[in-house]
Formats: sequence, C-alpha cells, structure tokens
Amino acid sequence: MELDLTWILLGLPAAFALGWIASRLDLRQMRIANRQAPRAYFKGLNYLLNEQQDKAIDAFIEAVQNDPDTSELHFALGNLFRRRGEYDRAVRVHEHLLSRADLSSADRQRAQHGLALDFLKAGLLDRAEEALRKLEGTSYEGQSRLARLAIYERSREWPEAERVARLLENSGEAKFDVRMAHYQCEQAREAIQQGDAAKALLILTAAVKATPEAARPRILLGQVQLSQGKAQQAFETLSVLFEQAHVAAPLAAASLAKAAQSASLVKPAIQLLESHYEKQPCIDVLEAITALEESMPEGATASPQRYLRHLDKQSSLMAATRWLTQESSDAHPLPATVQKALEQAIRPLARYRCAACGFEAKEHFWHCPGCQAWDSYSPRRIEEL
Repeated sequence: MELDLTWILLGLPAAFALGWIASRLDLRQMRIANRQAPRAYFKGLNYLLNEQQDKAIDAFIEAVQNDPDTSELHFALGNLFRRRGEYDRAVRVHEHLLSRADLSSADRQRAQHGLALDFLKAGLLDRAEEALRKLEGTSYEGQSRLARLAIYERSREWPEAERVARLLENSGEAKFDVRMAHYQCEQAREAIQQGDAAKALLILTAAVKATPEAARPRILLGQVQLSQGKAQQAFETLSVLFEQAHVAAPLAAASLAKAAQSASLVKPAIQLLESHYEKQPCIDVLEAITALEESMPEGATASPQRYLRHLDKQSSLMAATRWLTQESSDAHPLPATVQKALEQAIRPLARYRCAACGFEAKEHFWHCPGCQAWDSYSPRRIEEL
C-alpha cells in the first residue's frame, strides 16, 4: 500500500493547529485558576484586617480548594481556627499538612509546632506534650521546652519541670536557678506530706547549697529543722536571711522567734531582729520581737511603746491596733466591740497581694494560684506596700 503524500502534508498542519489550540485552552484555564486563587486569598486578608473572621475563613477555604498544595494558606487557616477556639478544625489542618510527603522540612516543623499549640490551647496536655517532644532538635526547640515547662508546672510534675528547666539553662535560654529551687521546694513539701521528712531535708539542703541567694529553700529548711526538734540548726539556717537583710526575711521572723525560744537564744534573736528592723521596719519583724520579749523571764515584758514608735516610721493600722490592745488594762479594758471593729478593719490590710494579677490571700504564696507567676507576691503585707 503506497502512502499518499497529500494526506501527510495536510495532516501535519492540522495536528500542529490542534496542539496549539489545546495549549491555549490549558493556558486559559491556568490563568482563570490563578486569578481566582489570589482573589480569594486577598479577599480573606481583607476580611481578616476588618476583623471579620467568619468571612475570612470562608475565603481561605475557597483559596485552599482552588490550590490544595498551597501550604501557606493551610497555615493561615489553621491559625484562624485556633484563634476562634475551633481547635478540632485547626488540628485537622495541621495533621493534613504533616501527612503530605512533599512538605519541606521547615514547613513540617512549623506544622508540628502549630499542632502542639492546638492541643495546648484545647487543654489536651498529654497530646500537647507528645507533639512538643517531637520538636527537640529543631528550630522550635526552645519554644517547645518553655511550653513543656508550663505544662509540667500546671500538672505539678516537679521533677520533669526541673529537668526541662535545667536543659533551658544549659542551652542559654535564660537563668532558671531560682525557678529550679522552687521546684525542689515543691518536691520537699510533697515529701513532708508523705511523712518523709528525711527526704525533704536532703532536697532542701541541696537547694540551699545550689542557690544560696534564694530565700524559700532556706525558710522551708529552717521550718523542717524546727519541726524535727533541731532548734539550734533552724536558728542558724534562718539567721542568714536577717544578717543579709534579705527582702524576704520578714517571712521567716515568726519561725526564727520559735527556734530562738526552743534553743534558749532569745537575747541573740532579739538583737538580730532589732538590727534588721532598724534597716527595714516591718510589722512581722516587730511582732516577732514582741513575742520574744514576752517569753523572757518575769520582769522583762514587751513594751507597747514599740508599736507607738513604729507609727513614727510607718502609718500602720495594724500597729495602732496592737498598741491599743497592749495599752488596755483590767481597769480600763478595750471594749469588745471596738476590738472587733479594729480586727475587721485590719484583716484586708494583713493580706498579701500578687503584683502580676492582684490576687490577694491570707498567706504568702511563692507561686500565684491566680496567674501562675513565680515570686510575684511581696513579702510585705498590703498595708506596707
């Protein structure tokens, strides 16, 4: 069979023409898609800037549908879902990103970090911890460790918190020595609650040695020593705070007074407390001095004039109430109604206040139960701030 050259000559131009038409149609479809995707993307940005998050999410979903391989749109969508509290949808977006084989290493780390934040915001601490652990050795390592530290503090996993804080300090993120001392104190408190005072003493002794500038381990160590009948040791442990004129010394004043009474060191304790009081007048230190003077042999009683002299240094309703109580006698007693009114008036002033969130409490907290801040409570009462 012979080939007809005429058909070949006619077919080649026709094939070329059809190919050209097909390519133009493909280019047209591509241009239409490219125009639609940016339009939806910029529409979403406009809604986002106008704080119309519902419409922004719809626009971003449309953009993702037009171009499902665009990772940046997925990240934007995941962040929007998390901000709106739709954590399950945010999780699905980030898990979809992680399932893609073509995702770059940097984007994979970013998606893993986003997933961890989703779980953290949703309160799923176990899953958040697991997701954060996978960020070890990545550019998000420091952030993931800080997040894990917050998780361990919330769940009161103090040994784990101490370990992560040590990693952060070794990596140069920040100084965590005082924070680690708090973790050791929390472990010591748990040991005391379990009846293991020996373990508590070991933990606190190590904490005082490792962080001598921290007041809490020393105060707690002195209190444990006192409860163990080691009054002399307790006095020596607590005396350091007053010799150094530490700002937290007033918190140890009552314990120091008890230790001095048990160890027959009342006069040295009074001298130590008076020396500190002259530098930093404080009602707690003054009351410790008064308690020690009242415990001395007959003939040596606490002078009400101490509270009166305190009023020259500081205007204090608490000191005024104590002075009135001591000045009253059997012949001229303070009426019960007046005493009750004064006690009610000074009760709010005798509280401690968190400098971070304003939470007030009868006792001093090292870890605020309101905002979870450390060392945010002043060692002085509200009246003295």
